Amino acid sequence: MTDAECVELLRWAAPRLGLRWEGFRHVRGQVCKRMARRVKALGLESVAAWRERLEADPAEWAVLDGLCRVTISRFYRDKGVFDALGGRLLPELLEAGRARGERVLRVWSAGCASGEEPYTVAVLFHLGLRPRFPEVRLELVATDADAALLERARRGCYPGPTLRELPLAWRQRAFLPRGEEWCLRPELRQGLDFRCEDLRQRMPAGPFHLVLCRNVAFTYFAPPVQRRVLEGLLERLVPGGLLALGAHESLPEGDWGLGLASGALPLFRREFPPP
Repeated sequence: MTDAECVELLRWAAPRLGLRWEGFRHVRGQVCKRMARRVKALGLESVAAWRERLEADPAEWAVLDGLCRVTISRFYRDKGVFDALGGRLLPELLEAGRARGERVLRVWSAGCASGEEPYTVAVLFHLGLRPRFPEVRLELVATDADAALLERARRGCYPGPTLRELPLAWRQRAFLPRGEEWCLRPELRQGLDFRCEDLRQRMPAGPFHLVLCRNVAFTYFAPPVQRRVLEGLLERLVPGGLLALGAHESLPEGDWGLGLASGALPLFRREFPPP
């Protein structure tokens, strides 16, 4: 499959999947290789033949949808975001919750891939915040549409390079070596709930104090789907709660009742309703 054939196929197929092909512009290599392997596995001679197969077989669209999931993840990805969450934003949320007598921090990692993001939050909470808020427990829901990635997430073991951006002190305290991998300590997995859910179809009930929806909906989903997803996220976010997007993502146009929470970082706070 040539690059031109891949781009043409993405342009044709993405709208039918609720996606936008532009989101794949800089990362399409991963997707193109998967699609080329699929054409070969089916014994087809051309991309055109696969398009004919897609037109005739609805089940093949589910296969294509799975091939379009870009999986780039690592611990502490976008350092500034997690520095801001751990340094000021989450402590402020926890202080406010303490004043109201709350004892739970509820977090949702949407599109969690193989678990690096939710485990980063768990490490940040247990090693960075728990000493200051010992009465608070973490409840973290992590969702992804890819069941195979979720199985990797539940193992909680990763190659060393995936951890290179995590603060060294936390890396040494949070992980145990196992062969060529590093595995998260069992006590840091407490309160995590991994679920196989597609954002376009289903979301956990909430409410949440922090929602991380990074490098999924607002990169790859078509604009109407982005708006529908954002509405669902906001329904599940408490007033004053935080929404984290990817470093190169932006909110759909419109007044969503969100304000920047930390300078120009893609961190937004849900505004409180008027009294």
